[in-house]
Amino acid sequence: MLRFAGFELEPQRAELRGADGTPIKLRPKTFEMLRVFATSGGQVLSKQELMEAVWPNVHVGEDSLFQCIRELRTALGDDQRQLIKLASGGGYLLATEVVAVPAADPAQAEGTRPDSTGEVAPRPPAEAAAVPVKPRRAMFGLSRQASVATVAGLCVIVIGLAVAAPALKPDLLFKRTPPRVAVVPIVDASNDSRGAMMAAEATSRLTDGFAKIQNISVVAPRSSAVAGAESASAPAASSDYEIRGELLHSDQSWTLRARIIKAGTGEVQSVAATSVNADEADAQLQQSRLVAGVGHVLARRLNEILEPSAAPTHARSASAAGDKVAIEQAIASINQTTRERFGMAQSMLQKALTDDPHNLGIAVALSSLQLRGIQLVWFSSEEAVAVEARANATLERALRSKPNSIPVLEAYCRFLSATNHFVESLVTCAKALSYDPWNGSALYLIGLGQIFLGRFDDALATFRQADRYDTPEASRWTWLLGAGLANLLMERNEEAASWLERSIAITAATGRSHMLLAVAYQRSGRFEGAKAAIQEGLRLRPGTTKLSVWPPTKNLSPMYVAAADRVVQSMVDAGLPEQ
Repeated sequence: MLRFAGFELEPQRAELRGADGTPIKLRPKTFEMLRVFATSGGQVLSKQELMEAVWPNVHVGEDSLFQCIRELRTALGDDQRQLIKLASGGGYLLATEVVAVPAADPAQAEGTRPDSTGEVAPRPPAEAAAVPVKPRRAMFGLSRQASVATVAGLCVIVIGLAVAAPALKPDLLFKRTPPRVAVVPIVDASNDSRGAMMAAEATSRLTDGFAKIQNISVVAPRSSAVAGAESASAPAASSDYEIRGELLHSDQSWTLRARIIKAGTGEVQSVAATSVNADEADAQLQQSRLVAGVGHVLARRLNEILEPSAAPTHARSASAAGDKVAIEQAIASINQTTRERFGMAQSMLQKALTDDPHNLGIAVALSSLQLRGIQLVWFSSEEAVAVEARANATLERALRSKPNSIPVLEAYCRFLSATNHFVESLVTCAKALSYDPWNGSALYLIGLGQIFLGRFDDALATFRQADRYDTPEASRWTWLLGAGLANLLMERNEEAASWLERSIAITAATGRSHMLLAVAYQRSGRFEGAKAAIQEGLRLRPGTTKLSVWPPTKNLSPMYVAAADRVVQSMVDAGLPEQ
């Protein structure tokens, strides 16, 4: 933990705290810049050094740097610019002493992790001795002279390898350069005074989002000051793909249109558009949903381009367009479903797979659909076992063929969640997010895993993030339901009712949503409403009792089990049969 000027910076938990211990919220890049300052030993850091440290694989303009500096000064109350100072030559430094308070031993660090009950154990006090953070004097602890000699020696080795390269496979020497994606400044076509700011924010958010995608390198736009007389739509550097877009405004809405273009040919690879209500009071929410709406679509298309099918050309279906329609219709049924629609989608995909048994995309879509059926308890116990076995075989084959495919990772995450392997599901869903940072379906499954592991606050934050992105819209009812459940488990009943009512307005699903709403009403003293909600849940899910309303308890946190038992008892109080 680093201490300076009355603040505490804890890099492992990515947390900055004020003198009273209250956490101070920072964006991830802003926090990373503060960490770089705090560990620099009081050195002046040039703009280039800061940009390379905070955006290591992204070419960003100085606008992004200045934004982080402004946010840091605001967070630190540094209105007079005495903490983060501008040095001569244009660099910056943290002008205060920083001391590091180490943990006594590695076991103490483990004290911050959840224990077997899912609770966070208290951390033991840190050692009393404060160790000043030393400036970085030399490379790898060597003297300046030794560093120079080491670099010279490495240069000789590199030159030798370069001479030998024609006789060796290139992949043995150099890692392939990831595809470069240029995010071109969004054009403001809104004819609105707020348009320029909205377009700049959309550009920044798209850049930050695509920079999170792990198998590409992002080229950010240059600021207008740097670009000078050049066209504002010109990309910052050579690239394989470009993302271009326009922002429009009407009396009712803001609309963002964007597309992926293959830089070498100018061929449009994908087009996306999304709109938000112009009257929305929360400007941050407007911007988040605009960018997520197009970013989600373009990220998935980019993933398709970079993760092509491993099947030979002759084995691919001649009716690819028809397959895509079938899969998209099935996905819609996965996300916004009734039991009847579930049956229709399952039949449609089974027929498509019978017609084209080697089509991995259809097989994965069928597995995803059936795993949703397991989660919603639409299969008998015997059927569920058989479905799980088939899905496991399908997804193992798909992961070998397309290990970085978003649909495959989503389906496997759902499989792990449906079979109560929640820790593994968190890892797999996080990988899906690394290819589509705006993936609401993956966020929902992460939140679900956090709930079952007893991390209710984390789950609620995850569901709220999914709601801010609102992509894909067909999944909206799932994270609304999840947020309602998380609030119920923490006995925040009025908040739970609001989320659940919004979810039910989209789809009644299996009736479980109504039963959860009955709990919120029962605990709030709205007994007639609770009774009516239970009856509606039983109509949609006949035969449900106290013993069958909840999923199996394998791998569930004791904290979750205890809270869930209280929820079920409230259902019984509202009229759910015990047997």
